[in-house]
Amino acid sequence: MLNSDLDIRLEPRIKELYQLHKERSANIDWSYHEFIPWDKAMSFKRVPWDESQVTLPEGVIVAIETALLTEANLPWYTSHLDYTFKNSMEVINDFVHTWTAEEDQHSNLLETYLLVTRNVNPKRLHELRKRIVENGWFPDFTNPLATMAYTSLQELGTLVFYNNVAKIAGQYDKDLATLLRRLAKDEALHYAFYRDTVKAHLELDPNFIVFFENVIINFSMPGAVMPDFNERMKTIAIDTNYGPLQYFDQVLDVVVKYWDIENLQPTSEEAKQSQANIMKYHGRLKRIKDRQLAKK
Repeated sequence: MLNSDLDIRLEPRIKELYQLHKERSANIDWSYHEFIPWDKAMSFKRVPWDESQVTLPEGVIVAIETALLTEANLPWYTSHLDYTFKNSMEVINDFVHTWTAEEDQHSNLLETYLLVTRNVNPKRLHELRKRIVENGWFPDFTNPLATMAYTSLQELGTLVFYNNVAKIAGQYDKDLATLLRRLAKDEALHYAFYRDTVKAHLELDPNFIVFFENVIINFSMPGAVMPDFNERMKTIAIDTNYGPLQYFDQVLDVVVKYWDIENLQPTSEEAKQSQANIMKYHGRLKRIKDRQLAKK
């Protein structure tokens, strides 16, 4: 009988993935101060903030602010991962610690950029950040394999988001595009670790697909806890090229193909049903995407 814990037989493989991650991240180690245009900074006491100082279009600001408020919930993500993997193999806990240290700079970088360039009201941003962290983040799953599937989708979604927004933001501020692409590199390495851990489990036993079904079909980004998240995402989809079409093409379709879900050969009836449900969901989103593209 399968259980939702990570399979101890895969410990050597996961250790290889962690070592590879450490080597790759060491090659691109960075500090957020390197990406801030400090020459634009002014004291808010000497020069109070005013809306006339904003230089970016609203859609780009909404995208950066939404990313910041999502990244600011790092303490809650770490708490969830720590709880989920507390009885797991040591290498997983080591990765969570490394992941936390690497993610810790992200909200600092985004917030400092917005403040230095005066593209947000600092008082409003402070209040928003405090409210988001106070509300926390509590997913409806707590088992290790479901969490691995979730983090795979979440990290890839964030990677795609940063790269897509960078393409638009670069038209207005090259410094912003550069820092977004730098964040995307971190997300790419994190995604690779989670993605390949899931892949290793499915190769070991395709019946593990039962633990991934709910997360894949009901996935939502952790930023969804924001009160106005849906409105923000509508703006982001229109103005910065990250919406349902991009999610299907650049996130869901990518992981479904990478994990080769369609060609898995599970033996249990429950696993076969999970596989069928995932592919049915994938097919439905593909038809929606195709119809929307045809309209365009």
